[in-house]
Amino acid sequence: MKTIPIAFAFDKRIEMPAGVAIYSLLSHAAEDSFYDIFILHSDRLDFSDSPVRKLAELFPRCRITFRPVKDEFVGAFEIRGITETCYYRLLIPELIPEYDKILYSDVDVIFREDLGAYYDIPLEDKYFGSVNSVPVMNGDYLSYIKTLGLAPEKGYFYSGNLIINAKKLREDGKLAQFRSHREKKYRFQDMDIINLCCGGHIASLPPSFCMTVNYYEDIVCRREKLRPYYSDAELDKALRSGIVHYNGAKPWREICPNMDLWWEQYRESPFYDEHFTRDFWFNQTYRLEKMSLGKRIKLVGRYFRKGGRL
Repeated sequence: MKTIPIAFAFDKRIEMPAGVAIYSLLSHAAEDSFYDIFILHSDRLDFSDSPVRKLAELFPRCRITFRPVKDEFVGAFEIRGITETCYYRLLIPELIPEYDKILYSDVDVIFREDLGAYYDIPLEDKYFGSVNSVPVMNGDYLSYIKTLGLAPEKGYFYSGNLIINAKKLREDGKLAQFRSHREKKYRFQDMDIINLCCGGHIASLPPSFCMTVNYYEDIVCRREKLRPYYSDAELDKALRSGIVHYNGAKPWREICPNMDLWWEQYRESPFYDEHFTRDFWFNQTYRLEKMSLGKRIKLVGRYFRKGGRL
């Protein structure tokens, strides 16, 4: 049996999507995989009766541990509704000392395969393994990371899905360096901190490990843009397996690319609620019916600008 440790961090606002994400992880587990799951949460919140705990009853080849985090990042910079919990991943080597190597994932994801092959990727002297976001960045984002003193040609890596070399981070004292940035008002918070502190020491992984909306659109509509970075086989794999990361619109809140994948897992999971489903689709239909003609034209225009066709 292969043990695969993985950490998540969330608060009560996104407890249901977190449960769906973890359900998708466990429902795609290989027969010889045991998932040691750690839930990082503020010690000010009570998760003793969390419905997420029930997943361990449905899937015997896992363990779910809720680990409270002290208020070290209370008051840290928040933006776009992303709260202090985003910083917890920076402390995983300290918060979860049981492992020298561990996976981390945001909860706005759907897993479509077992993660054993990703966990086995050797990091050697790298602090993290992650997917490079530069291939799908537009000019504004590239300009922003340059203001941080980072060179786009060296990569700027997503922090939503990580392989963490916890042992090396502990040995090299990187957590103290992470902490020194907690007062900074970075646009991408923890992601900026990881790239600033560990740039040049992050292993580049294929897009299937973190297929964001940006990657999905470019693979489908602008594949030639990505061919200097990845083979067609790697791009095809990202479309059909791996991790789908909803890094923009959330499928439980609004219509977005690949939302069908999330809803499929939601319907199968113990978190499914008929009233929530009815309200979601009623509200989406109502919103479209009330949309002005000008907004409808703008929506169609955006579709064609992104490579759509009828």
